[in-house]
Amino acid sequence: MSTETAPTVTGGVVAARTLAVHGVDTVFSLNGGHVWPLYDGCVREGIRLVDTRHEQTATFAAEAWAKVTRRVGVAALTAGPGVTNGMSAITTAWLNGSPLFVVGGRAPQARWGQGSLQELDHVPLVAPVTKHAATCLEPARLAAAFDAALVAARTPHRGPTFLDVPLDGWDPVEPEVPGPPSGAALAGAAPDPDAVARVADLVATARRPVLMVGGDVYWAGAEAEVRTFVEALAVPAFANDMGRGVLPADHALAFARTRATAFGGADLVVVAGTPLDFRLGFGRFGDAAVVHLADSPEGVASNVELAASAAGDLKAMFAALADAASRAGTVAARTERADWVARLRDEEDARRAAEVAGLTSEADPVAPMRVYGELRSRLERDAIVVGDGGDFVSYAGKYVDTFVPGAFLGPGPYGCLGLGLGYALGAAFAAPSRQVVALLGDGAIGFSIGDLDTLARHGSNVTLVVGNNGIWGLEKHPMVKLYGYDVICDLAPGTRYDKVAEDLGCHGELVAHPEELGPALDRALAYDGPALVNVLTDPDDTYPRTSNLA
Repeated sequence: MSTETAPTVTGGVVAARTLAVHGVDTVFSLNGGHVWPLYDGCVREGIRLVDTRHEQTATFAAEAWAKVTRRVGVAALTAGPGVTNGMSAITTAWLNGSPLFVVGGRAPQARWGQGSLQELDHVPLVAPVTKHAATCLEPARLAAAFDAALVAARTPHRGPTFLDVPLDGWDPVEPEVPGPPSGAALAGAAPDPDAVARVADLVATARRPVLMVGGDVYWAGAEAEVRTFVEALAVPAFANDMGRGVLPADHALAFARTRATAFGGADLVVVAGTPLDFRLGFGRFGDAAVVHLADSPEGVASNVELAASAAGDLKAMFAALADAASRAGTVAARTERADWVARLRDEEDARRAAEVAGLTSEADPVAPMRVYGELRSRLERDAIVVGDGGDFVSYAGKYVDTFVPGAFLGPGPYGCLGLGLGYALGAAFAAPSRQVVALLGDGAIGFSIGDLDTLARHGSNVTLVVGNNGIWGLEKHPMVKLYGYDVICDLAPGTRYDKVAEDLGCHGELVAHPEELGPALDRALAYDGPALVNVLTDPDDTYPRTSNLA
């Protein structure tokens, strides 16, 4: 009788191998002893570890890595404060529908309840903002537990998952790990053909249709199908969040400046892959019929009466819609639709022409619009743009066009400040050959300014542009309008964020006057490594906002 036993490897190696099966080659973290076994496994298996100065930055970086690669992003957070420091970033991923897997450290199970360092039961905290939250207590279950969390993060409706492992839960185990999930399994359920047929009939007969493309369309990889759909049916399209770039901004059917006219005059609004939340008037578009397309049944809106809806794989859905609707249209509907598209295009072009004066403004202090006027001509077509701020980044959302999918990384509906440096870090690691430009308000940069050191240490080719008006502009101006005064809205004027950047190892530039802006941006974009341009902008400039808090 043989006395040989099966070979074993550490739990950290099994975990790392399972990550690799899911296409993970990078893990973002801040060093903490409770996750050292995972670090060891990553080192042994060739998975890159990227460290930050704050767990929030590490988690935001993992989400950005996911957004750029369309793969699952991974952050490893040490026990207790490491996990709680990552909570805002986890919640952002939850509301963005981003595939994120967070591995948490945990105090040893053998001493649980005796007051070990950083002993905290994380699962009840993260469960409300994750698809899947669990603790793995048995080393033999590590591969299965990691695999389950990774599959859940990647399956529609996508979102963050969490698994913590106690310090004594990484013991050697047998080396078997699950195989990769099939693409079909990760695509989600096939849409109901009858539901698709109802939507197709509405689209085919509409005379003034509008399509709104959201982030879940991007995650589904449906850009080709969306393009076929809008071209076959002459449907004008708008986009929000990660939907930007699914249709290039310079496509004849892509619009951005005429939302009020389009939504106010449409007879049918099709919203795909984004919730009917405050960004879309909670789904009320005048007299238009509303169709909602979601990547899962739970995502279909219940707060508004829908003319039709469909749920499932959005890539397959758009392919089916293009085929069905193009065969069902009427000559009258198509004729009026051509007039509708022409009307929107005329207004779009006129509005863009009217913006030139602001984008080239010689006002001093610098007008925020001038920043984007200078920046737009310097951005490469596939540049990745990160937005972290209030009014300053609202200008970015309006004036920076997106031409390729996954190239505009904003905070989404959670509106969490402080993501800018983490998103920039993750994007730089995900796409090192592309321009990465992060646009930050001076309020926003304060949340993670220490991670300028992170960008410098890793040599990340990132250009940061800070709109420095010395106030919380998004709060100050509306507060004065509502109350006649403002409180706790002022920051120190003229803060030298460029000097902070230099001291932390980055290139820094100060821009105080409009004529300095272009040359400063050229030097920053040409710099081999992280560069920060600190632009002193007009504190009296108010972004013309129309949305509200509720």
